[in-house]
Amino acid sequence: MAVQHSLELDNGSCDDDGHPARTGTLWSCVAHIITAVIGSGVLSLAWSTSQLGWLAGPIALLIFAIITYLSAFLLSDCYRTNDGTRNKSYMDAVRMYLGRKRTWMCALLQNLSLYGTDIAYVITTSTSMRAIQKSNCYHREGHKAACSYGDTSYMLLFGGVQVVMSQIPDFHNMEWLSVVAAIMSFTYSFIGFGLGFAQVIENGRIQGSITGVPADSVADKLWLAFQALGDIAFAYPYSIILLEIQDTLKSPPPENKTMKTASMIAIFVTTFFYLCCGCFGYAAFGNNTPGNLLTGFGFYEPYWLIDFANACIVLHLVGGYQIFSQPVFAFVERWFTNKFPSSGFVNNFYTIKLPLLPSFQMSPLKICFRTAYVASTTVIAMIFPYFNQVLGVLGALNFWPLAIYFPVEMYFVQKKIQPWTRKWVVLRSFSFFCLLVTIVGLIGSIQGLISAKFGVFKFPDAYIMWEEEKRAALPSQSVLKRTYGQYPSPSSIFSF
Repeated sequence: MAVQHSLELDNGSCDDDGHPARTGTLWSCVAHIITAVIGSGVLSLAWSTSQLGWLAGPIALLIFAIITYLSAFLLSDCYRTNDGTRNKSYMDAVRMYLGRKRTWMCALLQNLSLYGTDIAYVITTSTSMRAIQKSNCYHREGHKAACSYGDTSYMLLFGGVQVVMSQIPDFHNMEWLSVVAAIMSFTYSFIGFGLGFAQVIENGRIQGSITGVPADSVADKLWLAFQALGDIAFAYPYSIILLEIQDTLKSPPPENKTMKTASMIAIFVTTFFYLCCGCFGYAAFGNNTPGNLLTGFGFYEPYWLIDFANACIVLHLVGGYQIFSQPVFAFVERWFTNKFPSSGFVNNFYTIKLPLLPSFQMSPLKICFRTAYVASTTVIAMIFPYFNQVLGVLGALNFWPLAIYFPVEMYFVQKKIQPWTRKWVVLRSFSFFCLLVTIVGLIGSIQGLISAKFGVFKFPDAYIMWEEEKRAALPSQSVLKRTYGQYPSPSSIFSF
């Protein structure tokens, strides 16, 4: 095992900033974006559509797609300053255009969002792994069997895999992982769409209504609609890692031009799948739409296809977890390198060669910090294993400040847009509208998370995913439906 004190290149070309020559292309960029965007969020879109109804649901999906593209358009122009200097990360751009104070606020929000997304991926992966076991159980024992399994062991298993995967050096070594993950995301999205479409054909009609799932009161309906907006907000934006992805692109053509084209392609593709999964899922199940389309067991057969779809989700999120964790690793390790330039623990790199794998370089800091990071996301996911609510909170937290506010402010500086000009007024109004969406989404999602954790009330699968270990203690869904004529609202099941 050889020790070296730097990662300088022995040979090969470099870009204008001394970095090893970037090799990213339009299609590798599209793969990175799709890997980042189509994740656990797609699984909640049928539920979100059911809460908003046939009118507001599809419109909300399209509006969020447009907003996401506008955000990517603004941010991609901030990659290079007017003198050609590269901003290699989101925070580099904020520091360059907006100054030190707002950089600290951005750093906190960005890393919190990335960290939270990884927690959501741990929850989603364990849910999919458990769904495979439950699907096989239902196939053997019948659809009414009490197939109840915990998810702690699956979270620990996924965490163990991520400890190993987290030793990948950086984004520039992850193109193959993004391609595999993007293929997996296409596969399970197609399966979700296909199963929903087949269910609609079998039913012989389109279920659902203009206003969505009914509730006993206006307050109940608003909580669920707000949480649905938070879930949709989680499903789309990728602004926090856009510049890291753009920094992998070769030039010419200009990086911002390639990124804008890649964003348009990726958002078009993901919006198509989102509409298919969300709308056909709602059309198939109506008011009984599960919180997670592929693990809520609206579908039981063919069981092997359910298993395959959930296996694709697991493989995709193995890559997706790394897409969102690598910027955090880079930020923390860069900070330690600058703070402790003479520390061997931080700056000594060791070349390690394992059988059947290429050699790679690691430092003691990387091994310790990346392992601790993965362990902490796994533990928090075990404490808060609530799929829809966690996604809603993360979506709302990420949406306005990181996907809208900072890109708009940086664009003002980069393009030297003066106050009260037409473009300034339009972008300010756009930012204010998105702030309102964030506020209502965050309120609804936090309310749902508190209710799920502390047992103020429980929704069945038509609203949120029940806690698996408590499901046996509550009346079955069929009993609830016979008693109330439909799945009950929180107020109507409070006495349970």
